[in-house]
Formats: sequence, C-alpha cells, structure tokens
Amino acid sequence: MEDRIKHIILKISIVGYNIKYLKGSLNMKCKNIILSCIIVLSLIFVFTPSSYAKLGGDIFIKNGSREKKLIALTFDDGPHPKETNEVLDVLNKHKVKATFFIAGKHANWYKEPLIRASKEGHEIGNHTFNHPDITNLSSSQIEDEILKCEKTLVELTGKKPNLFRPPYGSYKEESLAKIAKKLDYKIVLWTTLDAKDWKNPGAKSISDTIIKNAKNGDIILLHDYATKDTVEALDILIPEMKSRGFEFVTVSELID
Repeated sequence: MEDRIKHIILKISIVGYNIKYLKGSLNMKCKNIILSCIIVLSLIFVFTPSSYAKLGGDIFIKNGSREKKLIALTFDDGPHPKETNEVLDVLNKHKVKATFFIAGKHANWYKEPLIRASKEGHEIGNHTFNHPDITNLSSSQIEDEILKCEKTLVELTGKKPNLFRPPYGSYKEESLAKIAKKLDYKIVLWTTLDAKDWKNPGAKSISDTIIKNAKNGDIILLHDYATKDTVEALDILIPEMKSRGFEFVTVSELID
C-alpha cells in the first residue's frame, strides 16, 4: 500500500507540474480547480476497499513464499463419515498436517470426523454453512453464512477459525474483502493448480497433476466429500513429493 501511495503522489506531482506550466487560455484559478480534482480522485482510488482488495494486502491468499519447498494440502466440503476419516488415516500414516475447510451443515450431520481432525492437529477453516455461491447473496447473508458456520466450528472444536474459503472459489472481491476484515478472516483461495478430484478422474490422474505441476508455496485444492479417488491419490503423491524435498504444512504455517 505504501509503495502504491508513493506512486500516486509521484503521478500527481508530474500532472500538477504540467498543469502549472500549461500554455493557453486557462487562468490560475482553473488550473488549481483541475489539480484539486485530480488529487481528490486519486486519493479516492487509493483508499477504496476495491483498490485495497486488488492490492491483496494479507486478506486474499493464493500461495505462500516461493523461496521454501513448502506445500499446503487443503480439503473442502467435509466432513464426511467415510472420506474424511480415510483422508485423516492416510495423512496420519505419512505424518502430514493439512487444512480442512468445513461446510457447517455437514459438521452438524457428521461431527466426529471434524472433532477428530481438530484433535489430531489439523487446521480447520470456514467454508460457509450451506455451501452457497456467495456471489448470489447480499453482504449480510454472506456474514450470516460465515458466522453460522463459525458458531458450529467453535462449539465442536473450541476454536474460532480465522481462514475462510468461498465455495466454488466464487466471490466479489470488494464486498468479500470488507466482510473478511470485519469478521477477522483471511480469504484462502488456491494456486492455479487444480487436480479436479471432485470429478473422480482416477487416483493416478489426480496425483500426476499435482506431482508434475506443484511449486514451492502452492496451496493444493482437494476434497473430502463425495470423492472416491482422493485418498488413493494422497497415498501416491505424498511420499513422491517428500522424496523431491517438499514439506507439507497447514495454510497458516505456509503463510507465517
């Protein structure tokens, strides 16, 4: 943000200089009015939420540092009594911690896998209560979805989440940035790499996609609800990635 402001101030200074020495019929009063308008409009641009969201700040997160061989596995849409427990089993087998973005209604249906994930040291994130496309909701409705899920997660795990992932990765940047700031959340997206495990393309397809394309600092999107190939894919990709020097961490550890 500081660099952005310096850049805007420099631009204003250049424009102001040009206006001051502009030849022609403009008198000093007109020049001052024009310059004042430029300054006001520039400052409005700098300090609006939309410009802040575009700058990113520390609200929208797509990856961690590219300097270290760290990767975060994330799982959306759970918990599920079968898939989530199987994912937890394979993560424990390979001594890996991950981040689970929980749909609140599923947590109400299937409490035990969520409680287990939290107790075993995995990170829990907020994925709304009903898993709607939030671009179709008002700001107050989005807040309700987040807070209702948060309430469920706190009741079941004793911890307030501070990471939020919008369902389908769909959101309106300005409004979600404001909501996240108000509710004290960071918005976790994912790296462009997407193995599309929800389509059940086969374990080899999922693991190959990740192994061939993963880079330092990637946030990998996977699912632990209504997916049949993800667990087998994890059993392939985790040891292979470790053999290449990668370490698996939670999202919070990745961005710390």
